Amino acid sequence: MAELKEMYRTVMDDHFPQTMTIAFGEQILTYRKRAWKIPDEKSGELIEKGLRYGENPGQEAALYELVGGNLVLGECRFIEPGLGLVSSITEAEMLQAGKHPGKTNLTDLDNGLNVLRYLDTRPAAVILKHNNPCGAAHGSSLAEAYDRANMADRIAAFGGCVVFNQPVDKETAKLVADNYLEVVAAPDYEPGTVDILKRRANLRIVQVARMDRLIDYRKQRFLEFKSLMDGGIIVQQSPLNSILSTKDFKPAETTYQGKTYKIKRPPTEKELNDLLFGWSVEQGVTSNSVLYVKDECTVGIGTGEQDRVGVAEIAVFKAYTKYADRLCFEKHSSPYKDLELAIARGERDQALKDEIDAATQEAKGGLIGSTMVSDAFFPFRDGIDVGLQKGVTAVVQPGGSMRDFEVIEACNEVGATMVFTGQRAFKH
Repeated sequence: MAELKEMYRTVMDDHFPQTMTIAFGEQILTYRKRAWKIPDEKSGELIEKGLRYGENPGQEAALYELVGGNLVLGECRFIEPGLGLVSSITEAEMLQAGKHPGKTNLTDLDNGLNVLRYLDTRPAAVILKHNNPCGAAHGSSLAEAYDRANMADRIAAFGGCVVFNQPVDKETAKLVADNYLEVVAAPDYEPGTVDILKRRANLRIVQVARMDRLIDYRKQRFLEFKSLMDGGIIVQQSPLNSILSTKDFKPAETTYQGKTYKIKRPPTEKELNDLLFGWSVEQGVTSNSVLYVKDECTVGIGTGEQDRVGVAEIAVFKAYTKYADRLCFEKHSSPYKDLELAIARGERDQALKDEIDAATQEAKGGLIGSTMVSDAFFPFRDGIDVGLQKGVTAVVQPGGSMRDFEVIEACNEVGATMVFTGQRAFKH
């Protein structure tokens, strides 16, 4: 175990070249490896190295920035050099390096930016863990946005990465410093906030240039690579999200065996805002996925499952679990699991847990009045029924299933509403 702990503390050497070129026929893309001079954790001396390690200790990894080449394939012109976000972070923008960043730190930050580029300019916070959002929210202030995102899944947020779309103020910094996070990133930091955040010695505090221009990245395609275990590579265009405003949603209707099926009730303005927020967050969630959103804040996020009804159920379970934990923390300043353990030891009264459980069941884990977001169509109505039975009032999904008529009927039966996007949002 001592050896494993030492591996976690070790900034690995990597043997990747300083430059990398990729040829697409006669078109050449040139990349430059990034490294930073950061004080060594053991000696305190400045050392110049790149990524700490890859997904696990013992895996060499390198970060490359696109510095040359303009790739055009068919009608697609891919993103050009000079627009780096995460790939161009400098030592000066690492306001506190904490520890040399690893692959997951930067991919979490990147996916946070991926979500934020689709949200509007109001204060927003996205907290990520293992390259998935665990909590995302708008707020009347940045501090409120962070508090809502954090309390949406306070358990998973531990050790995560938070990304803000506005400069961090002192109120927000104090909330962040009260938690254990690996990374905090924002376009800027107001005077005095970095000193507050530095209470966490290992926290990586990052300023990301160009965050004020995230909207410009909405229509920029980049190359996605998937390496196969046999050494092969699959390459694809990055997806484009066509739902950029509530006006982009399509009416939920279909024709089956000569009969037209339509949603009876149109969405309210509040529902439309939640649906748009949820679809924006969906762009950063691993498939198969189902999200529940209420008041522009995630309630439950189900990720990476093989069947849609299963992930809908998992998202419900998570909503109940996180709701109970939030109640427990607010009432007793204790995590729900710690309360359970204290009760088992005879140190706390069982009635405390019973009260929280009853309140969670009554509120259906905060799902009453929420919206349901699915990255692909429902092949059967059983998936959507999971959400409707918990009080979901509005649904957004791509549409296009042979059984869309069943899903429309399921919504109409309980007075819920639904819109289509006309596009799938798989992310693997």
